[in-house]
Amino acid sequence: MKIAIAGLLLALSAAAAQAGSLGYYRTPAVGEAIIVFAAEGDLWKVGIDGGTATRLTSHPGEETTPAISPDGATLAFTAAYEGVVEVYTMPLSGGLPTRRTFENGRASVCGWTPDGKVLYATDHDSTLPNQQLFTIHPGTGAREAIPLSQASYGAYDAEGQTLVFTRLPFNGSHTKRYRGGTVQNLWKFQAGAGEAVSLTADHPGTSKDPMWWEGRIYFAADRDGVMNLWSMDADGQDLRQHTHHADYDIQSPALGHGRVVYQLGAELRRLDIASGEDRALSIELESDLDQTREQWIRKPMDFLSAAHPSPDGDRVVLTARGRVFVAPHRQGRVVEAARKPGVRYRRARFLPDGKSLVALSDESGEIELWKLPADGIGDPVQLSQNGDVLRWDSLPSPDGRYIAHHDKNYRLWLLDLRDNSDQKIDESAIDSFADLAWSPDSRFLAYTAHAANAYRQVRIFRVEQKAATTITSDRFESHSPAWSPDGKWLYLLSDRNLESAVGSPWGANQPEPFFDRPTKVYHIALKEGLRSPFQPQDELAPADDKPADAAKKDQPDDKPAEKSASASDGEQADGDSSKNANAGDNPDKPAEKPPTPVQIEFAGIESRLQEVPVPPGNYRDLTVTPKALFFTNVDRRSGDSKRRLEGVEIKNENVEVKTVLADIKSYELSADRKKLLIHKNDSLFLVDAEPKPADTDKKDVVLRNLTLSVIPREEWRQMFTEAWRLERDYFYDRNLHGVDWPAMLEKYSPLVDRVTTRAELSDLIAQMVGELSALHTFVRGGDLREGPDKVGLGFLGARLRRADNLGGYKVEHVFRHDPDMPERASPLSRPGVSVVAGDVLEAINGQPTLSVPDFAMLLRNQAGAQVRLRVKPGDGGDARDVIVVPLTLSAVEDLRYHEWEHTRRLRVEELSGGRIGYVHLRAMRGVDFTDWARGYYPVFNREGLIIDVRHNRGGNIDSWILGRLLRKVWFYWNDRAGNPPVWNMQQAFRGHMAAICNERTASDGEAFAEGFKRLGLGKLFGTRTWGGEIWLSANNFLVDNGIATAAENGVFGPEGEWLIEGHGVEPDVVVDNLPHATFLGEDAQLDAAVKHLLQQIEEHPIPPVQPPASPNKSLVPR
Repeated sequence: MKIAIAGLLLALSAAAAQAGSLGYYRTPAVGEAIIVFAAEGDLWKVGIDGGTATRLTSHPGEETTPAISPDGATLAFTAAYEGVVEVYTMPLSGGLPTRRTFENGRASVCGWTPDGKVLYATDHDSTLPNQQLFTIHPGTGAREAIPLSQASYGAYDAEGQTLVFTRLPFNGSHTKRYRGGTVQNLWKFQAGAGEAVSLTADHPGTSKDPMWWEGRIYFAADRDGVMNLWSMDADGQDLRQHTHHADYDIQSPALGHGRVVYQLGAELRRLDIASGEDRALSIELESDLDQTREQWIRKPMDFLSAAHPSPDGDRVVLTARGRVFVAPHRQGRVVEAARKPGVRYRRARFLPDGKSLVALSDESGEIELWKLPADGIGDPVQLSQNGDVLRWDSLPSPDGRYIAHHDKNYRLWLLDLRDNSDQKIDESAIDSFADLAWSPDSRFLAYTAHAANAYRQVRIFRVEQKAATTITSDRFESHSPAWSPDGKWLYLLSDRNLESAVGSPWGANQPEPFFDRPTKVYHIALKEGLRSPFQPQDELAPADDKPADAAKKDQPDDKPAEKSASASDGEQADGDSSKNANAGDNPDKPAEKPPTPVQIEFAGIESRLQEVPVPPGNYRDLTVTPKALFFTNVDRRSGDSKRRLEGVEIKNENVEVKTVLADIKSYELSADRKKLLIHKNDSLFLVDAEPKPADTDKKDVVLRNLTLSVIPREEWRQMFTEAWRLERDYFYDRNLHGVDWPAMLEKYSPLVDRVTTRAELSDLIAQMVGELSALHTFVRGGDLREGPDKVGLGFLGARLRRADNLGGYKVEHVFRHDPDMPERASPLSRPGVSVVAGDVLEAINGQPTLSVPDFAMLLRNQAGAQVRLRVKPGDGGDARDVIVVPLTLSAVEDLRYHEWEHTRRLRVEELSGGRIGYVHLRAMRGVDFTDWARGYYPVFNREGLIIDVRHNRGGNIDSWILGRLLRKVWFYWNDRAGNPPVWNMQQAFRGHMAAICNERTASDGEAFAEGFKRLGLGKLFGTRTWGGEIWLSANNFLVDNGIATAAENGVFGPEGEWLIEGHGVEPDVVVDNLPHATFLGEDAQLDAAVKHLLQQIEEHPIPPVQPPASPNKSLVPR
């Protein structure tokens, strides 16, 4: 396979020279005689038959989704000119674009109404993360909502009375042949009609992008497994297929004047409806292809993926943006060790001689180990030859003979540099290996592996015997082994401090055990009879065992240790193991003493485990010098983002942990154990390896001379192939759902040379990964082109409508908040402001709101700043001035969502008379457990409970929630005061439960919904869910920090069938919140759940808790 991949890359490189005027064409619009389309992130115009296209726009911000007005004079489109995506218009003949929306609502142009208004989709007004359709008049700025709660794209018939719309937006995951609950389908809404109706319910797959022509509806659908063009009559009948493509899906079809133009692969094609002729359009760009020019990376540290010190700590090797650089500590030149077009390097580190590096490279087509010159002079040399999957980190042995490395298939390897033979030395069925650590004499490799119960254990591989021994038990997690320099001790970390920070189950929010600071530091004597360097002085201690002599005692003995008579692996090492390999390239550096051969008595080694007298913590990354231990201590409340580097002096009295440097990202000890390389913020520091606060002044690695440029098309080819390879290597099914994956590479690779922007590359990668027909396949990020301006809006937390007759903007609705959470209030609801619906906003910071097309223009760059508003009552009273602080986009989105949640809770309270509790879970992340605690514990004693996971975005805490719902009451406590009995298990729910899901319930939200059903907790109401239950880690980043995620962990049930993926969770009771009724305020799903629980409460009432009669233990019978 590696030969095939490498050969294909060469062919692509040769083809690129012939494709200079061809582009990657997307999102067309059709006029009477012209076509407008997107390429290079700009809009272009070309004749209806193709030819040479003319550029219409040139702003660095991305422009897309053009639509030509009915009179053919104006072009509407979506653009990100000021950092946010909004609606713009411009003359079709060319001219200055005019911004039409100020919403920060991810606006997207759909088209035009027959009477000349722009039809667009936005989530600006919705309290839920749903898109809705609006029209805006280009002349007056009048904005009007289409009364539908869910509509992501639409088109009006010629009379402007009937709207056909795609109800749901793109499901978020690039997948073909999708059949899940979020599948796009077509609905029809007629003016004056009661409710929208579905037109394509007969097809379980995708139907989208509706277009009208002569009374028929044309649309894209995958009815034959590939997206093609179809049509039907206005009632959804008389289905006809117009294209029959079997290779690529059609994308972004647009209709005008009896012709449909659509994207297929990288091309545009045109279908003439009357004749049925369908042909590719030959289009060339008059362009300098500016985005394919050499690009300079302004902040190389933004792309840093690895940094390692040289053996003596005088240099650092950096891997950034797939390139390898060697930087001196303070002075000297920065060296690029190797560079080859279209090749990505990973995890470069020094070999022990200091003259060479070892790195992972994809030059051969697979990830292999390569040797690079540290001074940049000379060619890279391939070391390994057997790559068949992604390789991870590598670690050279101190003598330079071996390189230990591991891969994505959970295999551990040992590469012998004498003959480049690669031996598999261990394999895991659970997870990969970690924490590789060589003994000082290179004869033993310690590492972390997984036991059958998934607990981490420390193993030692004996190189000479080719055998591994596990030295810690599977009763506790053990990790991060580190050898003492004298080879007498193996230090490690182990999570054995299982002392809960919570000591009782009593409390308002169901307190449970929490093991804060579980990790302790340990060391194992590798031979019997060794006295710990931390053991306090006593009368039997050797004479030299004194605190002042600790450092001297840890130095290697002058004479080789005698071989133990017990079970030992202390045989004399090969001659190579005693050679000096650490002198680097400094001829004046004295030769180092060869390391003393390490002797290990494996018999009884577990019993020689001793604790180091250090307080427990959240420790990781243990290293050892002759004088000290170092480790990081993680603040678990902030995840991995806050780490302290701490140090402990090795001595036998007054042992104290000291902070070396706080808030670091990582650190590493140099091979000579004298320097620490510390990564903090965007800086690297080389400091002395001493257990005391680090002096970082003038200790930073000077990187001002680190410069980096890339040739985009070289990177794009590499990233495309890597995205293909990472899907192959990460995907949960090694058979890749039966897809011929090499054939997909061959199919899509030729289109890479049509790509002219990073966004186009993402589109191409998305087409390819979609062939796997799996969810959790997201393509996002990377070096996407952006405009220079980043102009955000401030938000008032309300809906306002222009009212010229009232002299300003009328407040139609102020978003509500839970009064128990005042921090969530709208700026207009704050004490002292109290603006209410009906009031009129006359001015912002003294400027009349009617003096600009949209009052939001006056709130640009005002989020978080004080703003003065002039407001008058709607009944015509006196105006007043108030000071408010507008919200950011994320804050106002939260406010709108919280209103929906709050009003759901109030609705349940009202409908049930306070008998039913309500909990909504927006997602399943750790922080979302807060919503559970706030929602559940105040109502745990109700007769009924609704758990609402509609719109749940997923996470991983389903087991936390389900575990609490599974708790059962089995006895009660009663006191003499007559208080209501308290039950055990504490806060267990005694009543009836129901849950609600919908088509936007995703990932772990679906796991909860399925678990709720399977565990018999209650009825599930709503609609079928997203259907994404192959979990992922999202670690497979591309070289520019973009990603094409892979679905990594499939889910199946005890019956041996795959669960949820591709279909979704079926509710017990199907209830759809129809678009028009829901827009008007109805919530049929919630009402159905409440009705069901009230019926259950009536038919199966929860008996009141009554204590029995007091026992009579006297001698007098009652």
